[in-house]
Amino acid sequence: MTTLQAIFLGVIQGLTEFLPVSSSGHLAIAENLLHIRTDGGMLFDVMLHVGTLSAIFIGFRKDIGMLIGEFIGILSDLVRKIREPDILVINSAYRRFVLLIIASTIPTGILGFAAKDFAEYAGSSLLLPGIGLLITSALLFLADRVGDGRKSARSATFLDAFEIGMAQGIATLPGISRSGATITACLLCGFKKEFAVKYSFIMSIPAILGALILELKDIPGSDLPASLIADCVVGMIVSGIVGFFALKFMVTVVRRRKYMMFSIYCLVIGAISIGAYFIMK
Repeated sequence: MTTLQAIFLGVIQGLTEFLPVSSSGHLAIAENLLHIRTDGGMLFDVMLHVGTLSAIFIGFRKDIGMLIGEFIGILSDLVRKIREPDILVINSAYRRFVLLIIASTIPTGILGFAAKDFAEYAGSSLLLPGIGLLITSALLFLADRVGDGRKSARSATFLDAFEIGMAQGIATLPGISRSGATITACLLCGFKKEFAVKYSFIMSIPAILGALILELKDIPGSDLPASLIADCVVGMIVSGIVGFFALKFMVTVVRRRKYMMFSIYCLVIGAISIGAYFIMK
């Protein structure tokens, strides 16, 4: 892998992690079509995800700070409740938000872990990512036709959170957009548009962190060449910068509910990927 290829993959990761077009699907297609081989096991992929994860922290820093503070407050109040049973632990919308995120993370973790090996296998060819993009196209077509919801952190149910978490777990498969699947699920559950996009991206934090932890065992030891480390850092920085602007753009897309252009895009790219698979077979 060259530095130029690292920059190219960083741009793809940054754009497609937040736009509803599947980052894993696009990376798999790009690597298969261009015969790019990222040396060093999973290290490069991990660094790309670190870049986009940092974009989420920057983009939603106020909400994330509040959620972390409320999570600590929940733990503290649970300890106090042993001596003071009348204490109300879940006493704010942000505390309920914390519990909703936890409820979504459980099915995501189960499905993501169960599908890990198949997801890696699926990403080794053009066929399955192409099929995944067709599924994403259908989801976005549906999202474009869902009416505005009214649910916020105060009124969303834990069943809603569980269903959205399942959608995120299924999106482990390459070609199925995580943001596309979860935002569509949020809208189908009746979430407000602004809350849907906030929920979708913030709930991705524990999922991405969990995936990174699972991938750490596949990272090689300290005998990595300096050039590879440099390429990983470049890819991480590029994915983070591009991802930040893609995140801001996606917030606007959700507010205006303009998914059709992404639905058509996924349909075209998915069809091309499937066609290329049979041509190159």
